Amino acid sequence: MAADTYDVIVIGGGPAGENAADYAIRGSDRTAVIVEHELVGGECSYWACMPSKALLRPVHLLETTRAMHGINERMAAGGLNVDAVLARRDSFTHSRDDSSQVQWANNTGIDVVRGTGRLNGEREVQVDGGQTLRARHAVVLATGTTAAVPDVPGLRAALPWTSRDATNLVEVPGRVVIVGGGVVACEAATWLRSFGAEVTLLVRGSALLANNEPFAGERVADRFHHHAVRIVFGADLTSVERPDAQDTGIGKIHGGAVTVTVSGEQIEADEILVAAGRSPAADLGLDTVGLERGYVPVDDHLTAIGVPGAWLYAVGDITGRIALTHMGKYQARVCGDVIAARAEGKAIDAARFSATADHGQVPQVVFTSPEVAAVGRSEAQARSDGFDVSTVELDIEVAGSALAQDDYAGHAKLVIDERTDTLLGATFVGTEVGELIHAATIAVVGAVPLDTLWHAVPAYPTVSEVWLRLLEQVLTRR
Repeated sequence: MAADTYDVIVIGGGPAGENAADYAIRGSDRTAVIVEHELVGGECSYWACMPSKALLRPVHLLETTRAMHGINERMAAGGLNVDAVLARRDSFTHSRDDSSQVQWANNTGIDVVRGTGRLNGEREVQVDGGQTLRARHAVVLATGTTAAVPDVPGLRAALPWTSRDATNLVEVPGRVVIVGGGVVACEAATWLRSFGAEVTLLVRGSALLANNEPFAGERVADRFHHHAVRIVFGADLTSVERPDAQDTGIGKIHGGAVTVTVSGEQIEADEILVAAGRSPAADLGLDTVGLERGYVPVDDHLTAIGVPGAWLYAVGDITGRIALTHMGKYQARVCGDVIAARAEGKAIDAARFSATADHGQVPQVVFTSPEVAAVGRSEAQARSDGFDVSTVELDIEVAGSALAQDDYAGHAKLVIDERTDTLLGATFVGTEVGELIHAATIAVVGAVPLDTLWHAVPAYPTVSEVWLRLLEQVLTRR
């Protein structure tokens, strides 16, 4: 049994929780404990980022080699070796064995307590209704979110797949209906189709990846159509039937055929995957400290708003600010630094003690084919936020892209703040454009004037040459 008093208690052992605990005690004699009811390493390590990208990388390589003369002639017929792809995925997730993550925590000086933690008043956490832990300095909520299943008649009874099943699949359904048109839905559709499944996407709205620039979703949709993925826009899912649904385990087909009724049409499939958003943890004991159940509002120090004493913090998805692993880890680094500074009686007015990047400066890569990489505000978001904006955009047609892939097709767009002549956002669509986004992130976060960016010369011949072409467009308009 672990000691019941620590300097820092973290509920939730995902990447955000791990970082918060680490930064809060690093280089000190402070103590920390992580309370985790599943696996240390969290959603990212076992059910989200790591397995999904392990599944997608072979898909991207296959498409690139098929388009490359000198290689495609030598490729064997039949496409991917799915069993080998799944085995590689399992190597990254350690087959959902978290012993190495626990060892890391222990080596860092962080204890791990297994169980469900919930607040039980000021600086107190109860684990599974039994053990009580007390914090001298801070309690950090890093519990993330869970997949939301809409309240459609018959849907929950059908035991649909969620993202966890899709990333940990052990059987490839012959026919899959995916409910959703966001990142999870589009990435899952990409690998399921490449594994041989017949895929239908049910999208409630009128576009894929609706939070991005419109051309991003359009280009992903075009590629889906090329690969015979059916997309139903304006989908009104009214009922789901699966008479013999069975809880067969994560990643296995959950029973017999499923019939969905959407916009008056009946579609039959072997599995239905729900990728329709996320929900915060159900019960964290927030009422015991005067907060309502749901997302935990925080200030830029990641301190919970409405809780006196600056002892309760939240990081990652549970804050409701942004649901991305790298942003949760960023918040956790800030949070840990704030806890450490406050514990040592130091000021927290320096920039490193405020999480500002999740206010209009967020980078994200969607690993579909083609990839979508974006940072900051889209044009629509910038105008909605009251900025006076201009834009430049063009197809990515430079020497570097032509050399990278024989049929390279991509597009890029910059959103410019006319008042400051700096970037508010950037979006790239194309093969491996995720490697372009950090340069754009630096430009956005650093508020680098475009006249200065003109002197950041892209290496030749790389896809980054698109920066030169974009900036040329800006200069020719002046």
